[in-house]
Amino acid sequence: MERILDWDPGAQVLLLADYYSADLAVADIRQGACDCLPKPLEAAAFWARIQELLNEARQRRETLELDEKLLETYRFHGMVGRSPQMLETFARVRRVAPHFRVALISGATGTGKELIAQALHALSPVASRRFVVCNCPAVVETLFESELFGHVKGAFTGAAQDRVGLFEYAQGGTVFLDEISEMPLSTQSKLLRVVQNQELQRVGSSEVRKVDVRVIAATNRDMPAMIAENRFREDLFYRLSMVELKLPRLAERREDLSLLERHFVEQFARAYNKRITGISRRAQALLARYSWPGNVRELENVLGHACMMTESDFLDTRDFPEGLRGATPLAAASDPEMIPLSELERRYTQHVLVRVGGNKLHAAQVLGISRATLYRILRDAAPAQGKDLIDTLAGPGNNPRLRIQ
Repeated sequence: MERILDWDPGAQVLLLADYYSADLAVADIRQGACDCLPKPLEAAAFWARIQELLNEARQRRETLELDEKLLETYRFHGMVGRSPQMLETFARVRRVAPHFRVALISGATGTGKELIAQALHALSPVASRRFVVCNCPAVVETLFESELFGHVKGAFTGAAQDRVGLFEYAQGGTVFLDEISEMPLSTQSKLLRVVQNQELQRVGSSEVRKVDVRVIAATNRDMPAMIAENRFREDLFYRLSMVELKLPRLAERREDLSLLERHFVEQFARAYNKRITGISRRAQALLARYSWPGNVRELENVLGHACMMTESDFLDTRDFPEGLRGATPLAAASDPEMIPLSELERRYTQHVLVRVGGNKLHAAQVLGISRATLYRILRDAAPAQGKDLIDTLAGPGNNPRLRIQ
């Protein structure tokens, strides 16, 4: 099986076992098999399973075609998202962009704050003007004011000539202050004046200069906590947060994962001039189990690495960084010792259902329980979700809603 999947990661491998056990079946499925059937083999059951696999292959082709259409539908200025959180964020950007003067974007590292800032600028009336970025953590504290507001010749040692700051350079456009929480308090007070009055003074000059710029700030920090610790000016925060856009972590928008995967694979396939048509089932399962602490940026880096390393038309687990292959799964990362046993039981039951394509009988065999017990686990552990799963499983065991796409 491993040799077959190394040769063609997209192949469907059906195993026959002389000595069948639930542990063996689960281990085989984890290694990439689509199913494991016990001997002696009943011809009718075998051909029925073959037909199911053919139907699944057809559904996957249709899903790929649908994903291509969805990808075009849900692209938004370099971003992709169909989750309720991201669709609402995109809608807010469209509403705010024509009118805003200041805005604050908050979210964890890697969630796409700069892309949102670029979208705000691109949809604003000043889209044709400059979009100037200041990476606040990279600026030396003693040079912050000079970087933002400029200086005059002789203002300090080394100031050999007048210098225009980022705000004057962006005249008529937008200034993006990335990770503004790293800005010194002394500079924050002068920034407040620029935001409020649209005027500044170069370092070493008493001349007041008018500027006309839009200001977008971004942070990955808890700003109210920083204000309470006197590390950020409260008045500046309230001025910047007149419009605030909060970006969710990737773990909070997992319904976007498949679209993001396709988006990045297409992007890197073009960049590396490779023909990459998809991601193998076991690779998709690996990506789905991972907790993505680095959010969308980490996913982009992982898929970029995989596209660079692959020698196949399909990305497989061997193409991903070693750290990802050995990473703690999402369920374990959330500390399973603090999760009720019924919840763990339900999660694993659903995992097996996904891996066997929604086949109730096969799932019960793998789990070593009856179908009545399987229904009871789903219904008792999470009534609403369990009922939905049971209803969708009422038909043939190849429901695409339960399969990792």
